Amino acid sequence: MPKRLAEYTLLDWRHLRPLTQNYKTLRYRLVNSIHVHRRARKGDVGALAACIRGKKVLVTIAFSDPQLIEWQAQLMRTYVSQPVYLIADNSPDDSAEAIEAIAERHGSPYVRLPANPWGSGSRSHGISMNWLWRNIILPGEPEAFGFLDHDLFPTAPDDPFSALSTQDFYGFVRSFGPRWFLWAGFCMFKFDNVRHKPLDFGQDWFAGLDTGGGNWEVLYRHVDRTMLSEPRSWEEPFRPGLDIKDGPLQWFGAWVHEVRHAGRPELRAEKREALGLLLAPHLATAQASIAAGDPIRLSGADM
Repeated sequence: MPKRLAEYTLLDWRHLRPLTQNYKTLRYRLVNSIHVHRRARKGDVGALAACIRGKKVLVTIAFSDPQLIEWQAQLMRTYVSQPVYLIADNSPDDSAEAIEAIAERHGSPYVRLPANPWGSGSRSHGISMNWLWRNIILPGEPEAFGFLDHDLFPTAPDDPFSALSTQDFYGFVRSFGPRWFLWAGFCMFKFDNVRHKPLDFGQDWFAGLDTGGGNWEVLYRHVDRTMLSEPRSWEEPFRPGLDIKDGPLQWFGAWVHEVRHAGRPELRAEKREALGLLLAPHLATAQASIAAGDPIRLSGADM
């Protein structure tokens, strides 16, 4: 949604921003409405909706990085085992085959999303969330649902849905001026309390809001943020002596976020290596549990 007319300055009017922003908003809505009716490139959408009915489901949106999904799948299987863990693959390249194999190995339902109309990472992510809401979550009617970034990892047992016993949604809150929203990479919702709302997990750039901010008008502005439970969050550099802005890792309680593209580009490989070392003892615990025969999430019969 563009800003309200009263929020535009005289300079905005001189540059015709109320008109151009409304036009671009209408174009975005048209692209979104067409995209959510497209068929998945792989996966039985009806079966996926059926397998989450009445359950809690966490959806991760994969994007061209099988290593991240392998790590996340192992740690989810060990530390956050109760919700259905659904892998929604937004990869535009051949890495989709590797990601699908990881999902199969860990017993996680998998869908390969339609080819994305947007090149921008944030827009691509938001319209993927809208497709999942329209095609799997809404018809699936889960008890609760949430979205995870593919570079977000639990490092201890956790129930990210526990806060929904006292509120309709939970996650990491980002704000811009008077507006705020749940970050798209860690957000949980009580289904029955949002099922009839026209949710839009896209951006609202004209109001300064990133992916997930499209729900400001229909959801968040009606809630007193001071009454919400929020995860404790902080940032730290991936190694001592480094400025946070040059190589950040982000924490939400027991969850660590690689912040994949943040920081100096030449340090990203080193940051990935440091993340691997940080996760190594947790992955060892997960691999030992898997080797001992812990049950996979869903059998073929469940699908």
